[in-house]
Amino acid sequence: MVIAIAGIGMAGAGIVWQLEAQREREKELLFVGEAYRNAIGSYYENSLGSSKQFPTSLEDLILDKRFPTTKRHIRKLYADPMIINMTNKKTWGLVMQQGQIVGVHTLSEDVPIKKIGFNAGYDAFSEAATYSDWKFTYPAGAAAITLGNNL
Repeated sequence: MVIAIAGIGMAGAGIVWQLEAQREREKELLFVGEAYRNAIGSYYENSLGSSKQFPTSLEDLILDKRFPTTKRHIRKLYADPMIINMTNKKTWGLVMQQGQIVGVHTLSEDVPIKKIGFNAGYDAFSEAATYSDWKFTYPAGAAAITLGNNL
């Protein structure tokens, strides 16, 4: 009887731990997605001349070769926190427009826990069926949106 009760208690604790771990990965996804969004915006806004360009690869964000000196729009390429444990790769889904990257999204098809409380610009996340629907895009000419403490 004691073993059965202990097993039920441990199963409940496992579920709580799993949900908490998923919430932490969600927070990390929001942070990293925003970092990529801001880096894409920085790349676009710092284009030379009047013709603005988006990057053609994520590597362009860590080493922008359009300048004579090293220009970095993001410190490093971050791993996707929703799939890193499964594949151990830094693979992201890319939102493309005319061969250029305007945003990123996770490849995870898991259902999000967070449904409300997103910052301005991310209201569509409330209706997302999967994490892959959370698209971190930089609209050309838009001011940067900051997540702040609402993660």
